[in-house]
Amino acid sequence: MKNNYDPIADNYDWLSTIVFGQSLVNAQTCLLTHIAAGSNVLIVGGGTGWILSEIAKIHASGLTITYVEISQKMIVLAKKHGVKNNEVFFENKAIEEFKSDEKYDIIFTAFLFDNFKSEKIETVFHHLNSLLKSNGKWLFADFHIEHNSQPWQKLLLKSMLFFFRVVCNIEARNLVAVDPFFLRNGFKKSVAYSHYRGFIESSVYQRARFDMKN
Repeated sequence: MKNNYDPIADNYDWLSTIVFGQSLVNAQTCLLTHIAAGSNVLIVGGGTGWILSEIAKIHASGLTITYVEISQKMIVLAKKHGVKNNEVFFENKAIEEFKSDEKYDIIFTAFLFDNFKSEKIETVFHHLNSLLKSNGKWLFADFHIEHNSQPWQKLLLKSMLFFFRVVCNIEARNLVAVDPFFLRNGFKKSVAYSHYRGFIESSVYQRARFDMKN
């Protein structure tokens, strides 16, 4: 199965800290203050689920969270995390197979789109966009490469993609910029955070016709 992290689920968090320290964690936790009380949240590709405990530190109750993850082993690990009095529904499937009549206040995607080729990104993006409320927020974190990025960033990215292609059968051969997909679909970046000397970026997107104030 493509883009499935079952083979390294038990060691994923540990492996990530070897390379990035706390940067992958910080890139996600910095976005959590943008989740309002009582929100209906969709988390896609949440991995081992540590993010659920971090969310519960801010909102001990009142959230409804749908957690979509293709890796069965990741789902098992995610269910072990404390969520306090929030309500969490786990969906073990690829996001393109996830169907819902719900509209979400928050969509949270961290290091999801770097698994996909451009065609799949477009499919997944439009699917998720259809699930977001018109005034909702899309919390996004991923690696960030530009034409003038440092050589070490490009080499590290190339090595990462090769490793995950071999071990987890990811589709991506290179990193596709996702920001243009947001811009073409009427989103505006209201907040941005930079991590790991610019190699990782976290952003809050909202549709441009809505007030960008938090």
